[in-house]
Amino acid sequence: MFEEMLKEFGLTPNEAKVYEALLSLGEATTNQLTLKSKVHRSNVYDALNKLMEKGLVSEVFMKGEKRVKAVHPRRILEMEKEKETMIEKTLPKMEKLFFAGEEKEEAYMYKGIEGVKNYLNDILKAKQDLYTIGAKGLWLDERLKYFLPKFQKERKRLGLKFKHIFDFEVKKQAPEILKLIEKPYKFLPKEYSSKTAVDIFGDYVVTFVGMKPGKLPEEPIVFVMKSKVLADGYRKFFEFMWDKCED
Repeated sequence: MFEEMLKEFGLTPNEAKVYEALLSLGEATTNQLTLKSKVHRSNVYDALNKLMEKGLVSEVFMKGEKRVKAVHPRRILEMEKEKETMIEKTLPKMEKLFFAGEEKEEAYMYKGIEGVKNYLNDILKAKQDLYTIGAKGLWLDERLKYFLPKFQKERKRLGLKFKHIFDFEVKKQAPEILKLIEKPYKFLPKEYSSKTAVDIFGDYVVTFVGMKPGKLPEEPIVFVMKSKVLADGYRKFFEFMWDKCED
């Protein structure tokens, strides 16, 4: 029931099975745990040792017999907070190394839905307004529904403004994006719609390909170019198009 979720929090498959079995058994012997978890006895011992190290299992001695029991599941949240605290302390040093080796101009690409999330985080890191040409309402993609609320909250906190020039088809095929984005936005004439879109923010020019209104491709590819000169030029292209497009 909880195995997949527990693995997301860093437990191995055997650890997840053993911990879930303990949640239902309460205090248990190794034999009882082996039967309940359906994990080989020798692997149960290994899993228990790891779970004890993580603070998820404790030992109980009753009438000379050693038993084990699960620690309250809230410990999992505490583990995540401990990791977050450790990362927050280390992150400044890591960022210092990252920016020290960062080139002034570069080009790379992100792949998959996690790559799209990386691109969205780049917008927040740049802390500058966003301009989009050929917008498709891609934020409506089902795979982003848990990520976007936090993104939007942080975007608003930073005071970032977005200006979108949407493809004409978005009006009918993905109109809900217009409530999410809010004004100002405009639309390209119908004959200029395409399967591409371009985002400009800070020193970045980001290009998407193979898209339809309201949905990312099954395996999205995001092309990223970082260049102040290039981004400034694209912003001028955007302003020209903005002046020519209709609301």
